[in-house]
Amino acid sequence: MLKRTIYIGSPSYLSLRNRQLKIKDAESQEEKGSIPIEDMAILVIDHPQTTITSALLEMLMAQTVVVVNCDARHLPNGMMLPLQGHSALTQRWHYQIEASLPLKKQLWKQTVHAKIQNQMGLLIVSEKPASPMVRYLAQLTSGDETNMEGIAAQHYWKHCIDDFSRNPDGPFPNNFLNYGYAILRALVARALVASGLLPALGIFHHNKYNPYCLADDIMEPYRPYVDQMVITWMETHGGTTTELTREAKAYMLGIATHDVVMDGNTRPLMVALTTTTASLFACYEGSKRQIAYPVLHG
Repeated sequence: MLKRTIYIGSPSYLSLRNRQLKIKDAESQEEKGSIPIEDMAILVIDHPQTTITSALLEMLMAQTVVVVNCDARHLPNGMMLPLQGHSALTQRWHYQIEASLPLKKQLWKQTVHAKIQNQMGLLIVSEKPASPMVRYLAQLTSGDETNMEGIAAQHYWKHCIDDFSRNPDGPFPNNFLNYGYAILRALVARALVASGLLPALGIFHHNKYNPYCLADDIMEPYRPYVDQMVITWMETHGGTTTELTREAKAYMLGIATHDVVMDGNTRPLMVALTTTTASLFACYEGSKRQIAYPVLHG
């Protein structure tokens, strides 16, 4: 069953009863709804007047539900993940920790290849210049030592959205992209934990202050799906809605159920992520040589 993303955007009291998330109005204590914990994937808390009980947190972690907290700008600024999401945890960590440098370089090459391929697919769908991306793919080396990812990104952002410069602190639609990427990162981190992998131990990213280096690696080929959703929003709404309204956030949270194509089959992005992280472990273990990524067809 496809898991749900729950968004809390008003003063609320969140508690646990009968293995369900109970949501009450913080002031009136009127019950506003309930959701079975086993049906949830992500809980997004986007209001400072939200209270959550310890019993509920314990159950959310037991069911590998990611809790995402938002800041005063209503952008995700932190997340809570379970420490254990797989029964063979230490064995799987061993394979991940012992992965050789040549293997990591090949895995990063595959990841960058999938990212550039999906960026090219979105350019083709959007009827934008895409032919240089073929050359960048051909020049990709082990570990991407020639930085084709960065070179391809320059072309991609120049043409992907008209009159736009990608800057996390820049104007619309940067705010939509930031929000979508943050939710995507949480989804990837959840899938990694469920596959028994350490989100902090990356393939390419190695920032000692970043607890989600591996999530930042694996989300790269999935980023164009966030971009695609933002482009669709812009085409539908024009320049009339540039703020992250409740409607806009609900739309961007839909990235979890956005359809992607993997191995010729269409499936929700959240489901595809579990295939990707499972294949990553198989590469660490030695039973596979290729990470499974979706393909954005152009």
